[in-house]
Amino acid sequence: MPLSRSELLRKITHMGVGLIAFSLRFLGPFYSAILAAAALAFNLFLLPRIGGRQLWREAEHAAGAALGIVLYPFCVLLLILIFYQRLEIAAAAWGILAFGDGMAAVAGMSLGRRKLPWNPGKSWIGSAAYVVFGALAAAVLLTWTAPGRYSWAFALAAGAGAALLAAALESLPQGLDDNLGVPLVSALFLFGLALTQGHWKGYLATDQLWLRLLLGAVINLGLAGAAYAARTVDFSGVAGGFAVGFAIYAFLDWRGYLLLLAFFVIGSGCTKLGYQRKAAAKLAQEAGGRRGARHALANAGVATACALFAALTAYPVVFGLAFAAAFATAAADTASSEIGQLLGRRTFLLTTFRPVPRGTEGAVSLEGTLSGIAASVVLALLGHAVGLYGWAGVPAVVVAAFVGTTFESVVGAALEKRQLLDNEALNFLNTLVGALVAAAFAPWVV
Repeated sequence: MPLSRSELLRKITHMGVGLIAFSLRFLGPFYSAILAAAALAFNLFLLPRIGGRQLWREAEHAAGAALGIVLYPFCVLLLILIFYQRLEIAAAAWGILAFGDGMAAVAGMSLGRRKLPWNPGKSWIGSAAYVVFGALAAAVLLTWTAPGRYSWAFALAAGAGAALLAAALESLPQGLDDNLGVPLVSALFLFGLALTQGHWKGYLATDQLWLRLLLGAVINLGLAGAAYAARTVDFSGVAGGFAVGFAIYAFLDWRGYLLLLAFFVIGSGCTKLGYQRKAAAKLAQEAGGRRGARHALANAGVATACALFAALTAYPVVFGLAFAAAFATAAADTASSEIGQLLGRRTFLLTTFRPVPRGTEGAVSLEGTLSGIAASVVLALLGHAVGLYGWAGVPAVVVAAFVGTTFESVVGAALEKRQLLDNEALNFLNTLVGALVAAAFAPWVV
């Protein structure tokens, strides 16, 4: 879609408001939150009455509301409340939202000719603009809001990592507005990256690091090839699985890799179990049960980030718990879904508690739930066995996995059937929820 005058005005306003992020350094958390709450009230109640409707898109005029214009200040308010002790993270995430997303739209609509293979509504040049301008905005706001805390080189690298993740998430064809989820997830990732400052030199000086990297590459190449031969992954799954596996081995060596293998074995086994019966009932995983790159990244992306933070921050147990919980949640979700579809006698929605047919989005069953809990117990025990955390971490991981899978059932019933989120997006979100819940247990585990 070409860049219209109204869309250009909307994006200029979008970026112009982002300049207010520079004031967080002087306002502090309390007055920053007051300012964001006032902006939310202004956009919600006053802006439409004083000419703000000229910023609305055609679909918003038809709907009678502009959700994105309201979610923008709401997201900023959430960022400030979540990161009130590290306002530079809130400011940098705001910068990515304002300037990364804003310039992506301007560049993409003006110059974008080559579209993304997975989303024809987005272009390569738009995504590149998102990363470049988002990274620069994040780096400037990190160093400005917290003077002296970050070197410029580190701020630029961390900002680039967060902007790259935000651009990747924003490029996915989802029905939800990207003014909320994308900034919050990228802010969490940026916060983790900020904690790695000062730890990279020690990691790079690890004894025989090169040997670990070589082993990681060889092992992952072999297992990826075997998985492809066994028809459990397709070609894109080989690439995605190799990237995830190599990163986990690089940061958590064989200990983290065992949890990845356990998840893969449980997930593949549950998918293949009774596949013909599930296929006959049109409940089976598509492509003969083969998984692709999106599935690998959706299920293991959060765990991979946690592996990085476990190795490169001063909080290895916190992120070790989150790492195990992410995989436990993914394993529990796969087991409960596949076993529930095969053996579930009575399935119902948690949102209404009404019985529904097997395979309904968000449906749960007793058999599936127990299978999911059993899978999470295996992952939790394995995480303890390899030394990621003590015995107290085992129930924390199991509880976190249960919360994550329950979250997916509720959100799936509410959103996926309305085509606002697909299965991979839900898998990413439930592993993120599981990881965050497990991390919250850290004070009682460490």
